[in-house]
Amino acid sequence: MTAKVAVIVGSLRKGSVNRQFAQALAKLARPKLDLQIVEIGDLPLYNEDLEAEPPASVVRFKHQIESADAVLFVTPEYNRTFSGALKNAIEWGSRPWGKTSWPGKPGAIVGATLGTVGTAAAQSQLRSVIAHIGIPLLAGPEIYLNFRPDTLKDGEIADEGFRTLLTDWTAKFADWIGRLKAPAFSF
Repeated sequence: MTAKVAVIVGSLRKGSVNRQFAQALAKLARPKLDLQIVEIGDLPLYNEDLEAEPPASVVRFKHQIESADAVLFVTPEYNRTFSGALKNAIEWGSRPWGKTSWPGKPGAIVGATLGTVGTAAAQSQLRSVIAHIGIPLLAGPEIYLNFRPDTLKDGEIADEGFRTLLTDWTAKFADWIGRLKAPAFSF
């Protein structure tokens, strides 16, 4: 069975390197994983006053997370951390109190950067937030794409070494999802 993975890209820009990376990874992951980008740009800033009657975009977002088997965060780095847009999405997914969409959902974090360490810094900070909201994260390998103009070709990963690493990573992520989603053994 192919696991359905909700992909949350922390950059709102349509042409962002992280969105391009997410789209290329989605192609590579088939048929082991069905990666579907969940849009977060239309979510209003989190406001507890809106919880009683959440906007349609919030209802849609929470439903997409809840109906997925797992979640993948694709994070850029902004000022040595992950984006405010990503934090806002995490907040909406965890609210209202007692109705969080996250706990127990297998997860992973990847990211791309134009520099040398950007996404690594963002991923490090994001890991502590993700652990707090109850998502068991795939421990490794950690995936940091140092994006260059020749990294992607026709929407696919062009570097064979990185492609092989990602193929192995998708198999590990699929296995991680399967192990966590498997029914508990009973007598």
